[in-house]
Amino acid sequence: MLSPDVAAVRLAVRTALAPLEGSDATVLVALSGGPDSLALAAATAFEAPRLGLGVASATIDHGLQAGSADVAARAAAQARDTGIAEARTVRVEVAVGAGPEAAARDARHAALRAVAAETGAAAVLLGHTLDDQAETVLLGLARGAGAGSLAGMSPHRLDERGLAWIRPLLAIRRAQTEAFCAASGLEAWSDPHNHEERFSRVRVRRTVLPLLESELGPGVADALARTAEQLREDNEAFADMIDETIEDIVEHVDAGIAISVSALAANPPALRHRIIRHVARSEFGASLTRTQTLEVARLVSGWRGQGPIDLPGFTAAREAGLIRLVARS
Repeated sequence: MLSPDVAAVRLAVRTALAPLEGSDATVLVALSGGPDSLALAAATAFEAPRLGLGVASATIDHGLQAGSADVAARAAAQARDTGIAEARTVRVEVAVGAGPEAAARDARHAALRAVAAETGAAAVLLGHTLDDQAETVLLGLARGAGAGSLAGMSPHRLDERGLAWIRPLLAIRRAQTEAFCAASGLEAWSDPHNHEERFSRVRVRRTVLPLLESELGPGVADALARTAEQLREDNEAFADMIDETIEDIVEHVDAGIAISVSALAANPPALRHRIIRHVARSEFGASLTRTQTLEVARLVSGWRGQGPIDLPGFTAAREAGLIRLVARS
C-alpha cells in the first residue's frame, strides 16, 4: 500500500510540473541529501517521465564542513538509485567575509544556473517546505522588512535568463518528507548546521516556532504560510498596477528619472510608496528603507519647500511639479 506521505509529495511534484507536460523539457533537482530535497528528487524521478520530462540533479558541495565531498557523492548516488541517471556534484568556493548563509546561497545558485545551462534544464526544483516558508515569514517579520518579505518564497518564478525556479513542496510539511524517505528506504543526511543556534533560522526552527505552537495552539506554521500566499497575491496585484501606471507618470532626465507630483498624489499611499521604491531599485539599484521612502513621499504630500534628500546613490528633490531622482556624481 502506498504511504500517504509518498502520495502527497508525488502529487505536489506532479502538480508543479504539470505546466511542462509534453514539452520534452529537463528539470534539475537541487539535491542536498537532506530529507526535503531527497524526497523531492525521488518524487521527481517517479513523476517527471510520466509527464514526458527529463530529470537531472545537482548536489552543491560548499566545502564548509569536513567530509562534505563524501556527503555530496552519497547524495548523487542516492539520486541515481531513484532513477536520475544525470546526477552531478559541483564543488564551489564560498566568498570569505560575507555572511556565511548568504554567501553559500549565492554560490549555490550560481552553480545551479551553470548546471541548468549545461544540461539544458528549463527549471530548477528546490526542496523548501511549508515549514521553511513559515520560518521565512517569521524572520521577515522580525526584520520589519515589509509585505514583500512577509510574502515569503515564491512557488514559481522566472529569472532574468528565463530559467524557472520552482518549489513544489511549499504545501508539504517537513515531517512528511521525512516520512517519505523512511517509507521509500532512503537514508537522508542530517546537516549539522541545522543544529547550530548561531544561525537565526535554526533558532526560529528549534525554539520560536515550537513555542508559538505551544502557546497559541497547533496550526501556526500553516497560518504563516497562508499569510505569505495572500501577501504574494497582493504584491502581484500591486506590481501589475505599477507596470500599468509608471510609464504614464515618469520621464527620463539627465542622470535620472522625474515623476509627476500630481500623478503620485492621485495614488493611495501604498501604491505611491511602491512606485518610489520601484524607481529607486530599478534605476539606481537602491533598496529604500521605510523611513527613506516616507521622506521622498513627503516631497509629494508634505512639501514645505524642503531641499534635496540624500539617498543611497542618488538624490530626490521637488522641482516644477516633478520629483527628480538623480544619480550622485
